Amino acid sequence: MKRTVPELLHAAEPLVMVTAYDYPGGRHAEGAGVDLILVGDSLGNVVLGYDSTAPVTLGDMIHHARAVRRGAPGTFLVVDLPFGTYHTGTHDAMKAAVRVIQETGADAVKMEGATPEVLEVVSVLTRNGIPVMGHVGLMPQTATAQGGLKVQGKDEESARRTADGAVALEGAGAFAVVLEAIPARLARLITERLTVPTIGIGAGVHCRGQVLVYHDLLGLYEGEEKKLARRYAELGREARGAIAAYAAEVRAREFPTREQSFVMKDDVLGKLY
Repeated sequence: MKRTVPELLHAAEPLVMVTAYDYPGGRHAEGAGVDLILVGDSLGNVVLGYDSTAPVTLGDMIHHARAVRRGAPGTFLVVDLPFGTYHTGTHDAMKAAVRVIQETGADAVKMEGATPEVLEVVSVLTRNGIPVMGHVGLMPQTATAQGGLKVQGKDEESARRTADGAVALEGAGAFAVVLEAIPARLARLITERLTVPTIGIGAGVHCRGQVLVYHDLLGLYEGEEKKLARRYAELGREARGAIAAYAAEVRAREFPTREQSFVMKDDVLGKLY
């Protein structure tokens, strides 16, 4: 049964979230019994082959989120608002969020950052009944301004900014906050300060939940080891081997066999000749 926001807020066990981008990803995640699925704008890197998340459009997010929802109709679904959709004011942000909820069946949206402008958007959306998940620490949409894709919160200024941002997001109405790529002890401090769940990725074990990307945990891309992720399978290697075996059998005329072929009656064939 799909979790509700109050249930997520008061969950006794750590929350499990998986980032997925399509129907099979949603179906696998729901079948495994995760608590939440995130359709992240990381689809730009993981699925669409971009160098960053910046080129991802609202249309891209809606397209992929609809596919995930079809695969996971009974799981709480969070969808990223992509870069540019909530940076131009509350009116544009509301329009984008309403489209996501209406067109995908999502249960919540997610935004990065805790600037005054973002906090205002979070407040407006939550007051109008749209649940919002926050995100601090490493923020891929603005990673260039942060000095690249690297750990945040290691010095006092950055740590204070990260912690204060998480507290401010809760104050603005966020029902959960993602903590990405920050020291584990900082994540623990933030988790202790908040009443809403923290969901970590590269933030240590003391968060109230964890999130991993579907492709990372399944090892779909060979040779892409990430410190903040654990590979629970090596499906990329399995897939490459399976395709290579198929190619070899085709070239040797060993596939298809009679088992994969259809037959017709001799008299029908004779009439054709």
